[in-house]
This record gives sequence, C-alpha cells and structure tokens, in this order.
Amino acid sequence: QVQLQESGGGSVQAGGSLRLSCAASGYSVRPVCLAWFRQTPGQARERIATIYTHTFETWYRASVEGLFTISFNTAEDTMYLQMNSLKSEDTAMYYCASGGSCWLSSDLYDFWGQGTQVTVSS
Repeated sequence: QVQLQESGGGSVQAGGSLRLSCAASGYSVRPVCLAWFRQTPGQARERIATIYTHTFETWYRASVEGLFTISFNTAEDTMYLQMNSLKSEDTAMYYCASGGSCWLSSDLYDFWGQGTQVTVSS
C-alpha cells in the first residue's frame, strides 16, 4: 500500500515562496502518477499539478502555471511543489495523491496524504 506524507506547509506573506514535499513509500512498483491537489473549506479538491513518475511529463492548472513547479526525485521517492509569488487565494490545505494515471477527478486517485496547510496573508 502506498503511503504519502506531505510536509513544508506554513504561513507566508503574499509574494513569498514555499516548497512542499510529498514522501512516497510502501510500494514495490512506483505509482505512475503523483499529483498535488488543494482544498478550501466548503469547496471540492482541485487538481493543481501532476507528474508522471517515469516520463516526468507535467501538467499545471492554468492559475498556477509559471508560478508553481512540480518535480519528482526518484532517488528520494519524493515529489516537490515549489510555489512562488504566492497569493492569498493560494491559501488551502494541500494534498498529494497517487494514481494509475494523472486523472482529472480526485475520485480516481488511489492513495492520499494527510495534507499540509498553506496560509498566505496579504
């Protein structure tokens, strides 16, 4: 069973940066896709970035493209999300997830981390 553990969240002022980590473990075959989602109270989880772990093909939500960078370190089995020029609307709980493909729907991802809170103050 895949285990995912996020870290790196915190509070930052608008315009600042954070780097989130997602350590993956517990698998014999590496998940095909790792993804970052975020969620605010009362809202559905939204997919913000994905990476295929073998081809390193990436996808970004339009609102974060050019500002956030997703990466995967195969030696560490860790996915990262570098977030720059943060805005108050980036405030959310951030989750990492794994799946057999980089699906749009959160329902199709198999395993999830517990989440890490990011708070951006203006």
